[in-house]
Formats: sequence, structure tokens, C-alpha cells
Amino acid sequence: MSRCLFLQIANVVEAHNPYFKQRTDALSVLGLSCLQKATATHVILAYGIPADLTDEYLRIGETISIESLRAFVKAIIEVFSDWYLRTPNEADICRLLSIREQRGFPGMLRGINCMHWK
Repeated sequence: MSRCLFLQIANVVEAHNPYFKQRTDALSVLGLSCLQKATATHVILAYGIPADLTDEYLRIGETISIESLRAFVKAIIEVFSDWYLRTPNEADICRLLSIREQRGFPGMLRGINCMHWK
């Protein structure tokens, strides 16, 4: 994933859910940033690793990693579901098939059951 795309997603999630805003505690110590929480979430999703492995790399505990993952997934669904998580229409299928032919990506729609689309 490009850095630009990652930052766009992180900014949208931070604006949508206050959980991702960096806060200070009672001792005025800064908490974890949105980038730390979003990075932990992306690492867990991309590599399928357990949440406790983010501790060494990002200095973020297992509990916060799990909370971040839940909040991130919920925010992604709430923000992007109308466009990206909807049932594809005929125009979408045609566009994807065209891209498949141009780029030589034969299995692009294999995981989608095209026979049941209207």
C-alpha cells in the first residue's frame, strides 16, 4: 500500500472515530497516535499476525491492538461501505473484466460468484 493511501485512510478513520485521536492522560503524557493504531491494524490485517506481535515493532500492547482493530474495521465499514463494500453492479463487472484483460490478471473475479448477480 502506498504511503499516500495509508495516510488518507488513517485521516478518514481519525476524523470519523474519536478513538483514533491522540490524547493525553491525567499526567499530561501523550497517548498513542492515530498512525500507531492504524499501522498496528494494517500489520495485523495484512500479515495475519496475532495482536501481541505488534508490541515489539510499534510499542503498542495487545489490548490496544485489538481495540484499534475493532474500531478501525467498524469505521471502515461505516465510512466506505456504500461505495466499496456494496454488491457490484454490471458496470463494475465490465470495468473489472476490462482491467483484467489489460493487465493479464486471469483469476481476478474467480472468488466472486458472478452467476448470481442481477
